[in-house]
Amino acid sequence: MAKPPPTVGSSTFERIKRDIIFGTLAPGSKLKLDDLKTRYSASVSTLRETLNRLASDGFVTAEEQRGFFVTPVSKEDLREIASLRILLERHAIRLSIANGDTDWEGDVVAAHHKLQRMELQMQSGDETEKETWKRYDWEFHLSLIRACNSQNLLSLHSKIYDKYLRYQMLVFTFRGEAAAAEHQGMLDAALSRDPDTAIRFLEEHIDNGLVHTLEAM
Repeated sequence: MAKPPPTVGSSTFERIKRDIIFGTLAPGSKLKLDDLKTRYSASVSTLRETLNRLASDGFVTAEEQRGFFVTPVSKEDLREIASLRILLERHAIRLSIANGDTDWEGDVVAAHHKLQRMELQMQSGDETEKETWKRYDWEFHLSLIRACNSQNLLSLHSKIYDKYLRYQMLVFTFRGEAAAAEHQGMLDAALSRDPDTAIRFLEEHIDNGLVHTLEAM
């Protein structure tokens, strides 16, 4: 059965969230309803609902008598987000390695193949597809934890990952061969059913990415 088309509200939510994550809507900027109405072809009521949803997810702040603003960024916030990502992702990957079947292994290998091809392109100096690179990065990390069999855990991880991604895209950090080697380590450990090694590579990957991003802020 085909999926129903997205509603105006859900489409507007995803578009504004994407523009916040990728820096089109800058941290701390005021979100004026009249401007958003023109930009996203949405009604004021839809925009208010959307901005309140984004506020509940932490991407927007609502100030009484002043309106809505893109949530500002800080090094302290990034450190907390990175810690939460490690906490959630290492638990999820341990469960996923224990539960994953052959189909799961195939999905992980396929996701890594796409990411690896994009990383090689980035290492060559071609950074024209950075959004595709980060999408493949997300798909690989998601594939590793998808077999955790906990929708609540996956949902929480997705929200934290989006916040972490926002910081990466604001300073556009790509660590080249080091990050690629960490991804390869996670892949090999997952296929070997070695959760401790997979988690070690994961923590190294996130910690190194955190340092790299903090230095660029």
